[in-house]
Amino acid sequence: MELTNLIDGFKLYLCFLPLLTFHEFGHAWVAWKCGDDTARLQGRISLNPLAHMELVGTVILPLLAIFSAGLIIGWGKPVPVNPYNLRRRRLDDTLVSLAGPAMNIALAAGLIALAKVGLLLNWMPVAGELVQVAQFSLFLCFFNLLPIPPLDGSHVLKNFIGMGEEAYGRLSQYGFLIVIVAFNFRFVQEILSKATRLTLNLLAWSFGLHA
Repeated sequence: MELTNLIDGFKLYLCFLPLLTFHEFGHAWVAWKCGDDTARLQGRISLNPLAHMELVGTVILPLLAIFSAGLIIGWGKPVPVNPYNLRRRRLDDTLVSLAGPAMNIALAAGLIALAKVGLLLNWMPVAGELVQVAQFSLFLCFFNLLPIPPLDGSHVLKNFIGMGEEAYGRLSQYGFLIVIVAFNFRFVQEILSKATRLTLNLLAWSFGLHA
């Protein structure tokens, strides 16, 4: 692999870590606000990336994806949530699950706003980089909304159909493999790409940019 590609891959990974950190922080903070302090007691309401990293989802899989396919997929260490501590069990669990993707959208909006400032200051390269990171944040949002354990969308689906915790736990045992297989289907990639581009364009339009 060329040195330029290695550098670009490393830069992409360095962007991935803070985006993932804010994502997991969102889960932990909302869980705490909904009555479950399990994550707080384990130090997960933190913006320290080390608090949210796991070997497979945060290191091995993202790096393999970057240097083999030129893109990145991954996740952080699941935020521990005791659903029996939540005030409104299924509703709050859904809110906790959506908090991570919502954080990614909020970050993307902030990055687009900074890109607008960069354009006003005629910092074109900086603005371009910020838009790319915003796009990356949105991709992670929609990737995590796939209804496959351990991704956030699976919790939303579980609560919507009323799946029990034991059944969900059994399904989760195969989640990693299902994620890998699903991501290799072109229609899944197209759904993620279109959702990312549509949302990026909407944010860019909101701030007077063209993505």
